[in-house]
Amino acid sequence: MPSGSPLESEIGILERRRIEAGIIAPIFAEMRERFGEEQAKAVIETAIRRAAIESGEHFAAQAPGGTSMRTFQDIQALWTKDDALTVEVLTATDDQFDFNVRRCRYAETYREMGLGAIGHLLSCNRDGAFCEGYDSRLKLTRTQTIMGGANHCDFRYRLEERSDSSKES
Repeated sequence: MPSGSPLESEIGILERRRIEAGIIAPIFAEMRERFGEEQAKAVIETAIRRAAIESGEHFAAQAPGGTSMRTFQDIQALWTKDDALTVEVLTATDDQFDFNVRRCRYAETYREMGLGAIGHLLSCNRDGAFCEGYDSRLKLTRTQTIMGGANHCDFRYRLEERSDSSKES
């Protein structure tokens, strides 16, 4: 749900993702029965990715003075609200944001709901896609996730320089 919506001040992203997952679960089950596991997952992946890009665009439009690594760092509090993530920040500069997630309640929630097999599509899938919508210069590298079985997620964000052809005069 985009920033500025009525529910934003009432519930955090973790609770929204739990509600969304509850709605998606029976739809996914029906798609899996009709089209098979692979096709059902592909539909969920595409839909969630598109929603994440649109969310990034919405947040970018609200960034005071335009997007930057600092404005991106500022909105991370929305994803950690309600102790949703236990984060260890390693680097937070104007062009780099590195952190490890040591506990992910998103992963825990999806597993508790019996959705562990698609939890990466419902949550992890959003991270890089959000960057595409927020600022095309923002790049995420992540080699492991708690959802995928690792003991932590390793988020490494970089803000690339604009090429000369894309710089504004």
